[in-house]
Amino acid sequence: MPNSMSDANLQPTMIDARDIKKAFGATQVLRGVSLTISRGEVVAVIGPSGSGKSTFLRCLNHLETIDSGSVAVEGATLASTDAAGKCTYAPEAEVRRICSKMGMVFQHFNLFPHLTVLENIIEAPMIVQKLSRDEAITRAEKLLAKVGLSAKRDNYPSRLSGGQKQRVAIARALAMEPDIMLFDEPTSALDPELTGEVLKTMRELADERMTMLVVTHEMGFAREVANTVVFMDQGELIEARPAQEFFADPRHERAKAFLNHML
Repeated sequence: MPNSMSDANLQPTMIDARDIKKAFGATQVLRGVSLTISRGEVVAVIGPSGSGKSTFLRCLNHLETIDSGSVAVEGATLASTDAAGKCTYAPEAEVRRICSKMGMVFQHFNLFPHLTVLENIIEAPMIVQKLSRDEAITRAEKLLAKVGLSAKRDNYPSRLSGGQKQRVAIARALAMEPDIMLFDEPTSALDPELTGEVLKTMRELADERMTMLVVTHEMGFAREVANTVVFMDQGELIEARPAQEFFADPRHERAKAFLNHML
């Protein structure tokens, strides 16, 4: 059973995003979104397509730059905005250090097709963390066992199902030993029968108290695994509440309409 938000608030803050604004051209995609995530908390971000969920996630780890607001990760400032409204990022080396605390899993896996499963997982630890090949392989083999894919270590991604590819992508993100995992609709590109194996891996991570921010359309996962559910619509964070309370009785009419459509 997920802990309540009040339990989570006793833990150190892992991500503190305040008043995030982001536009693409004339389109305002994020309209002042604020969210705080505590250590060990699982936050599910739900809402209609085009509501800014994925953009918000990408702003947290510098895949997109924000126009204004502030982002801090484990107390280190990634971006801040001064009184005049000018947004400034930390120096490049500090940005890399901060972002290395977050692992990212994408909708479409983003595995390197020319590398085997094992090579996909060991590349970043060897290049970024300067692990020896043997150390990286030892770490990768443990993670492949964790996601149930030890037998696929020498396969190329083209020989894997979508669910297997996504589990490799999760193992690859975990290989960098992040403190926080970000998931951007990790099951939306999968057939329904393959979704379960990916959600099982994510449930196991939640059981291990991994801090997770998950953009998802899987309402069952949000209800059963998340501590907190965040509902976004039209670039705004409309509602953020403990999962059980949100699903039992959403406060906002837009949230009610969305749940009625999804459930």
